[in-house]
Amino acid sequence: MLIQGDASALEWRCAAFLSKDKVAYEEIHNNIDQHTDNQNRFGLPSRLIAKTFVFRLIYGGSAYSYANDPNFAEVSKSEKFWQGVIDEFYNKYKGLHKWHIKLMQEATTTKMVKLPTGRIYQFEPELRRGEKVFPRTTILNYPVQGLGADLMTLARVSLYNRMRKLNYEKARLVNTVHDSIIIDCDSGFTDTLAKTMLNVFEDVPKNFQKMFGTEFDLPMKAEVQVGNNWKDMEVWNDLEL
Repeated sequence: MLIQGDASALEWRCAAFLSKDKVAYEEIHNNIDQHTDNQNRFGLPSRLIAKTFVFRLIYGGSAYSYANDPNFAEVSKSEKFWQGVIDEFYNKYKGLHKWHIKLMQEATTTKMVKLPTGRIYQFEPELRRGEKVFPRTTILNYPVQGLGADLMTLARVSLYNRMRKLNYEKARLVNTVHDSIIIDCDSGFTDTLAKTMLNVFEDVPKNFQKMFGTEFDLPMKAEVQVGNNWKDMEVWNDLEL
């Protein structure tokens, strides 16, 4: 039996934490469906488009990139339209906007960015169209992706340690894929290990402070799925436990 735990909105939580954006914090703490809210606010045709829009933008997506992407061009091929949506997004998430500006200033003046976990990224200008420029999308991307990797490492190590204590011989932590962790186990252990998987993600903020001496003041959640193979997975819940 396979058990998979997917961290909920990992990259958005990382961007919210690093930027300390008040609106993002409020939405996360109050379990507001940010993507549906943004879909309605910005007049986007679906929640999926709204979700993709957000994740591209936190990594430096431009009006040009949206206008020329077939997935977004059906909404509008106008760069002016997409720039208006970007401006409205930044008007909503002012803290995120200020953080993006600060990141670029930090990277271009010191040539490095340091995370609360101690990760350090160094940047150099790249030659593009005959000019040396700092890679904006890379600078905005690396801190979020790096923090996400650190959070997933905490979850993975915690899960491994708890599985050792359970001493299940027929249970193995077999894989991690970006924001997912996968266990292969005997079907008799499914409920216990699925519950353990949920607890591991919920405990990440506590373990973050223990490891890095910094408070991670956002909740962490996961969706747990189980199935006989990776194709046929179903959402598991602990309501009966």
